[in-house]
Amino acid sequence: MPLITLTTDFGEKDHFVGGVKGAIYNELEDVRIVDITHSISPFHLTEAAYIIQNAYKSFSKGSIHIIGIDSGLTPDNKHVAVLLDGHYFICANNGIISMLASEIKPEKIVEINIHDRIESNFPVLDVFVKVACHIARGGTLEVIGKNISEIKELTGIKPVVNPEGNLIIGNVIYIDNYGNVVSNITRSLFEKIGKGRPFKIQARTANFSEVFNNYSDAINFDLPPEKREEDGKKLALWNSGQYLELAIYKSNPSTVGSASSLFGLEYRDTITVNFL
Repeated sequence: MPLITLTTDFGEKDHFVGGVKGAIYNELEDVRIVDITHSISPFHLTEAAYIIQNAYKSFSKGSIHIIGIDSGLTPDNKHVAVLLDGHYFICANNGIISMLASEIKPEKIVEINIHDRIESNFPVLDVFVKVACHIARGGTLEVIGKNISEIKELTGIKPVVNPEGNLIIGNVIYIDNYGNVVSNITRSLFEKIGKGRPFKIQARTANFSEVFNNYSDAINFDLPPEKREEDGKKLALWNSGQYLELAIYKSNPSTVGSASSLFGLEYRDTITVNFL
């Protein structure tokens, strides 16, 4: 049974998500549809790229991922279908796939060229659904597009290392539902540049000299509960996607605050790592 996932910035109020699902079922009755999220901030390409990168690996090879972010067709925003890591991605060529392709080279990229056969003012429903269902039936990418060799790069997602090799300058690329702040600094880059040296992480007024593997690793459970530093403790950790994340243990953005609010960090703000 084919599996198609949906990631969009459509939200839940309007008819768009339901319309896309209806169009898929109209083409393929025997299909599974999984919503990754429809709460991407409007036109936020980096946020979408981060979520897709961390979600798609949980699905089986051969899964088809429709990404409905900034999908309007223009001369500068063509549509593509990409085979990467055994998965199919259908989206606009606006840079979203470049975050995935930074570590894994796409096996095939085609620029979708079926628009002259489809009357469309809603590309995700009219074009992306047609392409996804074609693939789900076993169709090849060459039938719905022409081969291209490169995809557009998403700017601002790569950290910078100074010439001396003792400083990484990164940026905030995502803030999650708990207000935790995710940087674009990966564990692999951190370990490659750091070479085991001590370090200082700085983000505005917040400083860290240790990175944990889990939230709970920051808590000393050998102490009795009344003496532990738990709720409100600040920490740096490698999240499930192996990105450097700054967090508040058991934070609640609407009550006690979060890493984003308490550290004063927003999208694109700078996070630096100094190796000593």
